[in-house]
This record gives sequence, structure tokens and C-alpha cells, in this order.
Amino acid sequence: METIRIGIIGHGFMGHEHESMLTRLDGYKVVGISDTDPKQLEDVKEGIKRYANNEEMFNDPEVDVVIIAANNNQHHDLVIQAAKAGKDIICEKPVAMNLAELDDMVKVVDECGVNFTVHHQRRYDKDFRTMKNVFDSETLGDVYSIKSSLYGFNGNMHDWHVYIAEGGGMLFDWGVHLLDQMLWMMPGAKIKSVFADVRNVINFEVDDYFKILMKFDNGIMAEVELGTYFLTDKMDNKWFERHWIMGGNKGTAYLDGFDPQGAIVRTNGLLQNVGGQRTMTAAGPTRSFGPPPEGKLVTEPLPLADTTHEDYFENYRKAFDGQEEFLVKIPETRRVLRLMEAARESARTGKSIDFE
Repeated sequence: METIRIGIIGHGFMGHEHESMLTRLDGYKVVGISDTDPKQLEDVKEGIKRYANNEEMFNDPEVDVVIIAANNNQHHDLVIQAAKAGKDIICEKPVAMNLAELDDMVKVVDECGVNFTVHHQRRYDKDFRTMKNVFDSETLGDVYSIKSSLYGFNGNMHDWHVYIAEGGGMLFDWGVHLLDQMLWMMPGAKIKSVFADVRNVINFEVDDYFKILMKFDNGIMAEVELGTYFLTDKMDNKWFERHWIMGGNKGTAYLDGFDPQGAIVRTNGLLQNVGGQRTMTAAGPTRSFGPPPEGKLVTEPLPLADTTHEDYFENYRKAFDGQEEFLVKIPETRRVLRLMEAARESARTGKSIDFE
């Protein structure tokens, strides 16, 4: 197995994460790290080079692959520089600030003949993969609704994430992951329309709340909602942090938490609709709401996924060796960027946007 020699640009949170993970994975060697702030390099592990600038890394023949973990607004120039230096590239998300930037990057990458992919490691999140297992199994029958939500209480962001010019805000930070997950769950489906609300609730420049509705041509209405300033006094309840719910005509699946807990829920029989007649229940003349009768609901365990973010680099290593395809393909990331642009346009105009 050929060792992949890595250079990391940017030693902030994600740069540290990459260093920590790749130094413990077989088949990888972190050759060196660069950062515009020398203080960020003070804790680089022993034996790893500290580059004075990015050009030193690009010119280092020991580096095979460059991981770009710099601020979002720097991705465009760094990808182009790395491609022209003949380095393969893993770029942090979002891959670019807009479609024009990405198209420019792809043109240069293609001309230089290097590999180019994006670090969408959250395709391996246990909660997402579990819900994808449910969807792929068709156990819920005809799915009509999928909701994905993420709530926090702190509200404020940090560092460059609070500036529009740097590519800050939650749509770029977390939205790109949540939308990528929804699209990758059903890759064959087209989005007919997009309607969105994107807001600055307590932050001055950047968005900290969004709700995005997507109507797919397979009949599914998908909803993605995130808020950094949703408050609760029930912090021990897993529902508050991360939540999925998927509804079909043969049952519902719900999941709470990144370390998922939940179930598939069904009824052991449906009350027949009888026109012109009233059916009494213990809760009164209703059949849709109120407490269910004893034994009416039955549950099944979720098909829990056993995945980790390390699986992303396992795929990358195999793809680098030609054993399989790269998990994340640039046309997929372009579709997510286009979707985010449509969401911003919908939020600005208050109108639904035709998409595909």
C-alpha cells in the first residue's frame, strides 16, 4: 500500500482535526502544515514540517496531496495554486463561495490533470447513515416527508465565521453538510422547487437560522432547519440537539442525537374511513389525534449504521490507489452550492424557486 503524503493548509480547528486523524491512520503521512498565523503552528506535532508559507508546501516534492482547511474565501485561489503545482487536492467545505468560483477552479484542475474532491465527511455521520439505511430499505413504504434539524443555544459564532467576506454564517458552515446529506440520500431524485427562510437572529452580518423546503420529483417534501439560538430548559433530552423524522405510508422513523437513538413506529391496524359515520374512541369522536389505544403502536429498532469520519479517508486511500471511486464528486458539490444560492434567492424574494 502506497503511503499518501499530506500537506495541510490552515491549522485552525479543522486543520488540527486533520492532523490528529491522519497521523494515526495507516497509509497516510502528514509531511507538513502551513498557516498565515505563525502562532497556529506552535503545537504542530514533532516530525511534521512547519512551512513559512504555502509556496514552500506547493514546491515540496514530498507532498502528494494538499488539504485546504483555510477560510472559505481562500479556497478558490488555493485550489488553483495547488493544481498548478501538480498536487492532488482535498478541499474543505464549502468548496467555493459561489458557482462561478467553482467553475473556475474545475477548469484549472482539469487542465492540470490532478484529483480534486471535497471533505464531506458527514456523509459518514451515524445519524445520517442510519436514516439513509431506513430510506434505502423501503421499509416505510412510500416516503412523503423527510425532516432534518439541528438546534443550538449559544447563538454566536467565532473568529472569521462572523464575517460575510470570509464566508461565514451557518448556511456555509453547517447548511452545506445538511443539504449534501439530503441530496445524497436520494441521488436519483430531482428538486422541483426550493422555498427558504434565511435570517440573522442575533448575529450582525451572517445567517444563524435557516429553514429550507425542497419538493422532489419523487413526491417527497424535504425540510432542513438549523438555528443557533433555539433555547430549552431540557438539555438532557436528545431531541433538542439533532433530529430526523421520516414519514411513509407504512410507518414513521425518528432519530435523535448524533449518537442516534430512535425507532421505527407503525400501527398494527388502521381504522377504516367510513363516510357519514362517526367513530367514537376513548378520547372522543376522533381517529387522527389523541392518545392511541393500548397496543395500537408497535416499534422496531432502527438499522443503526456503524460508520466514522475515518471512513472518508479510507475511501480516499482506496480511490487514490485506483481501487474505487472518490466518495465526493465535484458535480455533487456544485449542485449543493447551486441549492444554497437558490435558498438565498428565495429568502431574499420571499418566493419559491424552480430548480431542476
